[in-house]
Amino acid sequence: MTTLLCTAAALTAAVIPASAQPAATASAPAAAPLDPVVVDCFSEAQTRPEEYLLACGDGNNRLVKLRWETWGPSTATATGTDMVNDCRPYCAAGRFRAYPVTVTLSHPEAWPEHPEVRRFTQIRLLYTDTAPEPVPKDVTYKLVY
Repeated sequence: MTTLLCTAAALTAAVIPASAQPAATASAPAAAPLDPVVVDCFSEAQTRPEEYLLACGDGNNRLVKLRWETWGPSTATATGTDMVNDCRPYCAAGRFRAYPVTVTLSHPEAWPEHPEVRRFTQIRLLYTDTAPEPVPKDVTYKLVY
């Protein structure tokens, strides 16, 4: 019975003249753009990641325990910890040290590999206590991934 009703409805819709159907309005609002993403070292789009690798080549700098306070169309802000290898006496023998940090993502642009997606292109790290040597307490980097 359900199949018969669906078939009848489909046939009825197909035979209604186009002039009887409501006209599409040209002034219909466009769909709202999706919030930007942050692209990781593996070219994966992330939204509100709990961790983010800053040093893609050697893994010696990673943001962890990220708690996102905002994630919007122009900026995203989180607090967390920057885990940085002190590389003493050299990186393989170094020790990871924790630095509390506020993270701000900004400057969204079209992602060249996926032009329909916008990605954040800048990251600002504001160390709320001390910063790892020789990094300034407030530093901004361009995100290239």
